[in-house]
Amino acid sequence: MGSHIEINDLLKISKERGFPKDLHLEDHVRDPQQSNRFLGQELTFWNNGERLYHRAPTRVFLVEEIEGKWLYWGHALIIEQTIKIGRTEGKYQITKLYNPDYQRLTTIHEASEGKSYF
Repeated sequence: MGSHIEINDLLKISKERGFPKDLHLEDHVRDPQQSNRFLGQELTFWNNGERLYHRAPTRVFLVEEIEGKWLYWGHALIIEQTIKIGRTEGKYQITKLYNPDYQRLTTIHEASEGKSYF
């Protein structure tokens, strides 16, 4: 049969696939409080592949993919998801953003080998 569905606790998306276009590391480091405007917003995402994300109320880790590198941002809730052949799409809300120091340490220690943004 050949079906392949991954179960994920990590929502890894690029700006092209639904990470907020106006959420930038440089701004977050300069003023972490301004990033809080993204908390609770309903955002859309898509990823290649058939992935089953943990659904609310269970959190997923929110990771921005930047040129193949991973940058951990915090936590999100998957509000809705649709799995089609070769693609997963849905809606999510950011529920927690790490402070910049914790963000850096988490990214260094949790990203897959060779994938850390730092």
